[in-house]
Amino acid sequence: MRKFSGLALAREALRGQSGWTPQWRKAAPKASYDAVIVGGGGHGLGAAYYLAKEHGLTNIAVLEKGWIGGGNTGRNTTIIRSNYLFDESAALYDHAVKLWEGLSQTLNYNVMFSQRGVMMLAHNVHDVQVFKRHVHANRCNGVDNEWLSPEEAKAFCPPLNIGENMRYPILGASLQRRGGTARHDAVAWGYARAADALGVDIIENCEVTAIRRGADGAVTGVETTRGDIATKKIGVSAAGNTSVVLDLAGVRLPLESYPLQALVSEPIKPIFPCVVMSNTIHAYISQSDKGELVIGAGTDVYTSYTQRGGLHIPQHTLEAICELFPAFRRLKMLRNWGGIVDVTPDRSPIIAKTPVPGLYVNCGWGTGGFKATPGSAHVFAWTIAKDEPHPINAPFTLERFREGVLIDEAAAAAVAH
Repeated sequence: MRKFSGLALAREALRGQSGWTPQWRKAAPKASYDAVIVGGGGHGLGAAYYLAKEHGLTNIAVLEKGWIGGGNTGRNTTIIRSNYLFDESAALYDHAVKLWEGLSQTLNYNVMFSQRGVMMLAHNVHDVQVFKRHVHANRCNGVDNEWLSPEEAKAFCPPLNIGENMRYPILGASLQRRGGTARHDAVAWGYARAADALGVDIIENCEVTAIRRGADGAVTGVETTRGDIATKKIGVSAAGNTSVVLDLAGVRLPLESYPLQALVSEPIKPIFPCVVMSNTIHAYISQSDKGELVIGAGTDVYTSYTQRGGLHIPQHTLEAICELFPAFRRLKMLRNWGGIVDVTPDRSPIIAKTPVPGLYVNCGWGTGGFKATPGSAHVFAWTIAKDEPHPINAPFTLERFREGVLIDEAAAAAVAH
């Protein structure tokens, strides 16, 4: 793998940018692998990378039915934070934030991680009580979070409207300064490039059509649109399509898949210094490095496997944004898109072994999958390699729904599920 550096950029500038090579090979599927990862997003590529780097499994394939980063990894609003309520969630998401902080150096790829701060607005007494509870719980877990008055919130984010004549007035906000954003597709490309350099085969346009099992019930391989592949370990990170893939092995999951929409404005000069989220009015916003305002909404109310949604959802969100930030009312929207999020009953993920030997699943992230990417991939790789959970993901089992040991993070999700 060619190392990126300032010297390399200068050298290529003098050579007319003629020396760059593809960032990963266009690998053809082999007859067998030690492990197969289904899903070429950040979680799947990251798991393959950590399997190769930390667990010595280099005969690995990542199978993606479309193109790398074409799913939720390339369709989200790039927010990163770890201010979740329960101990289990705080440990998982803060593990991810710590990995985010050194990820560009680890991968030798600029993922544009920017710790600009994530501020969550309180609009009523219930919001105030919930967010203050989050602040105290986070501090107990060593996660940074603090409470701001309306005036302090506006000082941190000057475009914010804190007037008393608002439909949902600002009563305060919680702020995680270590939170921020990263470049979504750069994360997928960085993990793909690093995994490929360790020998991982990244196979695009390769849909899994069946999961083979032996007489003992364990997995023996997969059938794909590009041929059959033998393997004794299969890790599934297919986001909204996870339940479809697991059904091929006869495993039912407590998941529902919904469209989740986002949109961006025309680019403007730097004006928005942080990320602002509002659960009460289902809107969140940040500004990209290109100058676009990146805006997200709550999930659509119907289950679907389509990457689009109803028009009334972004309309409702833009109404809220225009009230929170009146200076943005004359901006034009540039584009709108959707992804498919997989939601569990307790709004927390599943990172675990399944009842089928050799089959592992990483799913149920709802609207929070991108922020967990490096942490989720890291513990999922551990689970696959050792056939047992990492201590961080041990609570996030499939069995918790049968045993009633739920991790109910609905209030911490920051948008409505």
